[in-house]
Parts: sequence; C-alpha cells; structure tokens
Amino acid sequence: MTKLPRVTGEEMTRALVRTGFAVVRVRGSHQILRHSDGRVTVIPTHAGETIGPGLLSKILRNCELTRDEFARLL
Repeated sequence: MTKLPRVTGEEMTRALVRTGFAVVRVRGSHQILRHSDGRVTVIPTHAGETIGPGLLSKILRNCELTRDEFARLL
C-alpha cells in the first residue's frame, strides 16, 4: 500500500475524469462527480488548498479506488 499523495481539488478532479467520472454539477467551490455506473463523490476545489488525508481516503472509498490505483492516475 502506498502513502497517499498531497493533491489539490483540481488535481483530484482531473485524475477522476480520466477514470470515467464527469463533473455533473458545481455548487460554490465543490464539484459533484458521477460515474456512468452510479458512483458519486464531491470534491472541494478551494484555491491552492490540498485535500487532507482523511477526506482523500473518503473520496477514494466513494469512488471505489485503491491508493495504488489513484497514485497511478497522477
């Protein structure tokens, strides 16, 4: 298992779009992404801030991605 990288919300969104997610809605500084198979997650895109390790783990759980799979996407 790899250590989770520090990423911004925009980097996270770009990585998830590569896996088939699409931004379906934006509310303020949060993007809602949905996959064609029904998986949904919310990504905070606050300017210049990195996503903390706890929230990053929760997002990966929502997307059903492992740490290794996510690291390869970056």
